Amino acid sequence: MANLDLFATAPQGTEALLARELHTLGAKKIRPAQGGVSFEGSLTTVCQVCLWSRTASRLLLPLKRFVIDSPEDLYAGVLDLAWEDHLRVSDTFAIDFFGTGQGIRHTHFGGMKVKDAIADRFRQRTGQRPSVRIERPEVRIHCRLRDKRVMIALDLSGESLHRRGYRQQPGDAPLKENLAASILLLARWPELAREGTPFLDPMCGTGTLAIEAALMAADSPPGLSRDYHGFMGWVPMDLSLWIRCREEGRERFAAGLAHLPKMVGLDAHPGAIIAAKANAARAGLQGRIRFERQPLEHLSRESGPDTPGLLLTNPPYGVRMGSGDEVLVLHQRLGELIQRHFFDWHCAIFSGLEAAEAALGRKAHHTDALNNGSLPCLLIHYPPEKTVAPPETAILEGTHEKPVEVASFVNRLLKNKKKLAAWCRRDQISCYRLYDADIPEFALAVDLYGTAVHVQEYLPPKTIDPQKARDRLRMAVAAIPEHLGCSPDAVFLKTRKRGQGGARYGVFQRKERYLEVEEGGLRFLVNLEDRLDTGLFLDFRQVRRWIREHAHGMRFLNLFGYTGTATVFAAAGGAESTLTVDLSNLYIDWARKNMELNGFTMGPRHRFMRADCLAWLGDTRERFDLILLDPPSFSNSKGMDRPLNLQNDHVHLIQQAAARLSHHGILLFSTNFQRFKLDETALQSTLGIQEISRDTLPPDFARHPKIHRCWVLRHREKK
Repeated sequence: MANLDLFATAPQGTEALLARELHTLGAKKIRPAQGGVSFEGSLTTVCQVCLWSRTASRLLLPLKRFVIDSPEDLYAGVLDLAWEDHLRVSDTFAIDFFGTGQGIRHTHFGGMKVKDAIADRFRQRTGQRPSVRIERPEVRIHCRLRDKRVMIALDLSGESLHRRGYRQQPGDAPLKENLAASILLLARWPELAREGTPFLDPMCGTGTLAIEAALMAADSPPGLSRDYHGFMGWVPMDLSLWIRCREEGRERFAAGLAHLPKMVGLDAHPGAIIAAKANAARAGLQGRIRFERQPLEHLSRESGPDTPGLLLTNPPYGVRMGSGDEVLVLHQRLGELIQRHFFDWHCAIFSGLEAAEAALGRKAHHTDALNNGSLPCLLIHYPPEKTVAPPETAILEGTHEKPVEVASFVNRLLKNKKKLAAWCRRDQISCYRLYDADIPEFALAVDLYGTAVHVQEYLPPKTIDPQKARDRLRMAVAAIPEHLGCSPDAVFLKTRKRGQGGARYGVFQRKERYLEVEEGGLRFLVNLEDRLDTGLFLDFRQVRRWIREHAHGMRFLNLFGYTGTATVFAAAGGAESTLTVDLSNLYIDWARKNMELNGFTMGPRHRFMRADCLAWLGDTRERFDLILLDPPSFSNSKGMDRPLNLQNDHVHLIQQAAARLSHHGILLFSTNFQRFKLDETALQSTLGIQEISRDTLPPDFARHPKIHRCWVLRHREKK
């Protein structure tokens, strides 16, 4: 069979790597292009590329290129192809269609036109037609429409070549295997591995970089574990070629394992390490890579092999973590640890963080621009240095602060913890504010949630040097786990910023991972990663306690119910019934889980309603004995009839809520809006008003008496 005109696709920025790789695999007339490489090759070349290419995404065999003006032109162009040369009438096929235009408004319609043309050609010639099968058909057809031009090709890979077959547990935001291989090639790993150089990934996740590095070093074909390729059902293919290529690959892998250098992968998360070991075993590397759980904070020379090697890692840069500040601190710490312990190693960091090089604190030797999906990234290279690491004299390398400053922060943490210890034991409190910008130089709020620590950085004023603020933040975050006795990966860092549109609960990400904590003998779910607010307002603790003390026998209504913590306290206090109302499905579901966690199940006694509280108050005629009204300061949620501005709207809101009170009912109104002014003149003609803000201030917020304000309102007795 004559040489085939082929095209291999690749991640943007890796085309030159793919071109060099194709040369070693016997390809001819190699021509790199944007998004891939065109070349000529035989059926053996097809097998070799699908088996051995580490960087390619797909292998395409273009069949025809033509111009269309209508869907009918597309149909005619496909019908004219000799499909019987490529698949049998008894085979299955699938269509991948890309692009729109010329009357083709969506890809499904374009794919249907191609499918109909292929089926009709077979029906015209044989009276039968092949069937469509989306997953693993004998032949997969690739169609692309752009600017009236159509390209029809066979996808000889069948599915993306990055799917090696070993990774069944990919983890959060994983690198594709072919991108990982490209990173390794750019880091010169094949040459280093031949010299016996060790490998270390200190944030390995589920092990993709380490596994790809081991497969390279052991001379293993990356496609050896795959059991499906698009050429397997293709009419011209001689499968004996594939069998021979694969057997040769197995022999090379078996021989190469004997020369595998030391390989180490570390990660803070035990689930990631379990997945990494399972993935390595499926790749034929069981026991060949040392995967261990170790937080980045513990990284040292002793963590990896005993001789200098290649340190290569893909740290989180916003996809796998929450706020940019947390990611920035992680990059800063990584840079410091590399400079201290791995200055004489080859080091390369792959990151999508803006200004990643600056965050790492060291000028790169050079960088390579790559894309991780649609995200622009840099591979930052640091060659070995001959000079020794800087002396361990500072609290953190690269900072400009004096040790005495972080010592004052630590001393205040420990002093506050000792001061609050007796109160926490007496009132069964495991979640409380330990530190709240007590020292102006360290503008943080530090909250304990059981064994976890939630750190909020207040935005520094413009008068503070940003570098100095970052240094102080790094010192504080590094000191917290050491002195509070928690794991570094149990510290969650966020920056306080105004939510979009004035929203009360800013969202960073949506991992939806929850931690169970206790308060007053009751249990609650908190989320320390996704939002600034965690699901349990610590300053509201005394208000919840007040509700439990007054709820016995009451019909309780929780308006703007959030995660339903107040409802749990009302139910625990013996409320006759509860109703929690909130506009968010997320919070209604969270509230229901909190109730169920404490043995209160949904039913006639305990109800949950997703509704706009303002609109619902105007519609309902139900009466309640105890109402909690704790609205946001401002909200313009899409589900609301109109935006809520508490200062402007509070009189009408309170009057609507009071109208739902029973004769002797109690309305508890609270707000965290520190500039709020209650319009008593407009309310006092019908309502008795008593402010209880001082009585609801917990000891851990004593330094901030305006953290919230709270009033009890009752109907005035008619004279």
